[in-house]
Amino acid sequence: MQEEKPVIPTKEYQTGGWKAHWILIISSLLYMINYMDRSVLTVVMQPMKTELGLSDADLGLMATIFTLSIAICSFPIAYLIDRWSRTKSIALMAVIWSGFTYLTGLARNFVGILIPRMFVGVGEAGFSAGGTALVTAAYKQEKHGSMLAIFNIAIPLGSALGMILGGILSVKMGWRFPFLIFAIPGIILGICALFLKDYKTVKDTGSNTVGFFQSVVAVLKIPTLRWFFLGYGLMLIMSQTQMYWTVPLLMRQFGIKEDTAGLIISAAVPLAIVGALLGGWLSDFWQRKNKKGRMLLPAMTALISAIFLAAAVFALKLNWIVAAVFGIFYGFIYFIGAPALSAVSQEVIPPAYKGLSWGMTVFFMYMLGGAWAPWAVGGISDTLGGGAGGLTTAFIISCIGGVAAGFCFFMGSRTFVSDADKVKDAKLESAL
Repeated sequence: MQEEKPVIPTKEYQTGGWKAHWILIISSLLYMINYMDRSVLTVVMQPMKTELGLSDADLGLMATIFTLSIAICSFPIAYLIDRWSRTKSIALMAVIWSGFTYLTGLARNFVGILIPRMFVGVGEAGFSAGGTALVTAAYKQEKHGSMLAIFNIAIPLGSALGMILGGILSVKMGWRFPFLIFAIPGIILGICALFLKDYKTVKDTGSNTVGFFQSVVAVLKIPTLRWFFLGYGLMLIMSQTQMYWTVPLLMRQFGIKEDTAGLIISAAVPLAIVGALLGGWLSDFWQRKNKKGRMLLPAMTALISAIFLAAAVFALKLNWIVAAVFGIFYGFIYFIGAPALSAVSQEVIPPAYKGLSWGMTVFFMYMLGGAWAPWAVGGISDTLGGGAGGLTTAFIISCIGGVAAGFCFFMGSRTFVSDADKVKDAKLESAL
C-alpha cells in the first residue's frame, strides 16, 4: 500500500493592512523612477543630437531598441517571476536598470548610448509585471481600479520629474549628468523591495508543471486578452510618439531649450494625475454598474484622447494656447483609462499566470506598435524634410493608433464578463 503524503497546511494570502500599503508605496516609487529613467532621454535628445551629429532616425532608433529590449524580455522574465519571487526579481531589476542608466551618462558616441539603453530596457522589462501582480494581490478585487490608479500615477509623475529635473540638469551640467543622478534612487528602492510581502504561485490544475510555451498558449486562449493585447499595442503607437517626440517638436517649433520644453510638457501632469485617480474610481464604479465597464472605459478614453492629441499637434503652429489646452486634455483623458487596463490584465487570468499576463501585455504593447513608433515617426519626419513641419505630420499620423485601440477594447468588452467569471473564485496562498 502506497504511503500517503502528509498534507501541508497553507495560509491564505491576506489582503489589505499596512503591508499592502507598503507594497503600493514601494512599487509606485519604483515605477516612478522607472519612468524618470525613460523620460530623461526624451528631454536631452536635441542637445545629444547636436553634439553627436545624429539624425531623427538615429534618435528614434535609440527609443526603439530600448522598447524592443523591454518587449522581448518582458514575458520570459514575467514567467520566471511567477515561479521564483516577485520581490527578489523587482529588487534585482531595479539595480540592473539603475546601473545601466549610470553607464548611459558615461557614453561618448551613438553605440555608447544604444547598448546601455538596451540593458536599461532589459532591467525594466519585468518590473511592471511584478509590481502589478503584487499590488492587485494586496487588495480585494473591488479596489483594484483605485489602487492601480495610485500605481499608475507614477507614469505621468515620473515622466514629468524626468523631464523637469533632467532638463534643468542638462542645461546646467550637460546632457550626461541627469543619467548619473537618476541611477541612485533606483538602487535604494530596489533594496527596500526585498522586504515586501509576496505570495506563492498557486498550484491549480497542473499549472506548476506547465512549461513556458504552454503557459503562453494558455494566456492567449483567453479571448479578452487577445483584443486587449492588440489594442494596447496600437494605443502605444500614439503614446510612445507623444512621449519621445513632444519635447523635440517644441524645441524646433519655438526655438527653446530642453529645460523650458520639459517644463511646458510637465504642466499637463497635475491633470494627468487627476485623470488616473478619477479613472481608478470610474473603473470600479462602472464595473459595479456594468460588468463590461473595465473594458468600455478604456475603449472610450483611447478614442477621445487620440482626437485631442491630433488636435493639439495640429494647433501648435496656429495658436499655442489652444494647442496647450488640447494637449492637457489628452493627458487627462488618456490616463483615465490606464487603471482599468491594468485591472483587466489581472481579472481574467488564473493566479498562477498573473505576472505572465502583464509581462505579455508589455511584450505586445511594444511589439505591436510601441517599440516601432519612435523610429517610424523619426523616419517619416526625415522623409518629409525634418524640422518642425515633418515631425508634426508624422506625429498626427501616429494618432490613428489610438482610434484603432478604442475599437479593439470595445471588442474585448464582449468577452470580458465570461472570462472574468471563470477565475473569480481563485485564491492566493501566502509565501510566508
